[in-house]
Amino acid sequence: MNGPQRTDTEWIAAFAGRLGIDPPDETIIAELLDLAGVAAHASQRTAAPIACWLIGRAGLTPTDGLKLAREV
Repeated sequence: MNGPQRTDTEWIAAFAGRLGIDPPDETIIAELLDLAGVAAHASQRTAAPIACWLIGRAGLTPTDGLKLAREV
């Protein structure tokens, strides 16, 4: 890592910039963290990032992904 460590918000903004997209707002971040929590507590921790990736691949919003995750 070069330079001082960034905050999560700074890192997410920088990464989003590299992807050519806007960073998520606070609501989306909260929903993604809720989704990750549901996945991690219902299975193993590794399910958390994969669940977030899957809803992105499926084109779902974090709200819809969270709703489905709670049904699994």
